[in-house]
Amino acid sequence: MPYAVDFDTVSTTGLESSPVAAALAGLRANEARYFKNKYDHVFTVEPASDAAQTIEWVHRILEEERGIVIASRPLEATAFQVENIRMAYVFYENGLSINVMYTIEEAGKRAVGFKLSDGMDVPAELASFKFARQKSKLAGTIRGSYFVIKKEY
Repeated sequence: MPYAVDFDTVSTTGLESSPVAAALAGLRANEARYFKNKYDHVFTVEPASDAAQTIEWVHRILEEERGIVIASRPLEATAFQVENIRMAYVFYENGLSINVMYTIEEAGKRAVGFKLSDGMDVPAELASFKFARQKSKLAGTIRGSYFVIKKEY
């Protein structure tokens, strides 16, 4: 069942099995606030079992672009379009959030972003990335990194 993420009252709904559930919920709420403020988009997630197509798309990009296979179990995902940008998010049990920003135009910006919840270690499959730190009232310290997508998806 889809869940509209509330960034005023942060909830761990759908993320309870994560060892960093509260931090992951804050990270998810941080993303919801961003999309509401920038695009007036309500950030709605669904259980991974209902979002197989979105998760497969994200995993295919990771595998084909960088040979990355995420070891953690996906808990939730969402896919939507704002303006001319196709967005996809997957939230993982270990506290990782992966997003794909894919501009529809041929020469547009396309990237994969990684965000680590406060309190989680860098997953082994992402050890080669350097992570920048960002403070968030909702999520504490977020560590983030990204890479540019080269192929068409």
